[in-house]
Amino acid sequence: QERLVESGGGLVQTGGSLVLSCQVSGFSLADYAISWFREAPGKERERVSCTTRSELTHYADFARGRFTISRDNAKNTVYLQMAGLKPEDTAVYYCHTNLGGYVDVWGQGTLVTISS
Repeated sequence: QERLVESGGGLVQTGGSLVLSCQVSGFSLADYAISWFREAPGKERERVSCTTRSELTHYADFARGRFTISRDNAKNTVYLQMAGLKPEDTAVYYCHTNLGGYVDVWGQGTLVTISS
């Protein structure tokens, strides 16, 4: 069964850093793009970043320059390094992939809280 499991969230102060991990199982990470999304209280879920099969990366404007996405296909894991964190980065962070057609897989999310 295809699964994504996020970890690494927590409480940090403004300006701090965190590294989120997304562990993939049930399929080969090397064959798929993976995205990180986030959902803040009262707001819509938004894409943060993605890494393609060819390891191209894309970032939302708010993430560019502060966040770095990377993948380790041998470990079936995608990482999101976050630095210079701000209170507005507080959200549940999810990883996501589309396995083709309407087959979307989401993780359960990991909570990131930034204190001011």
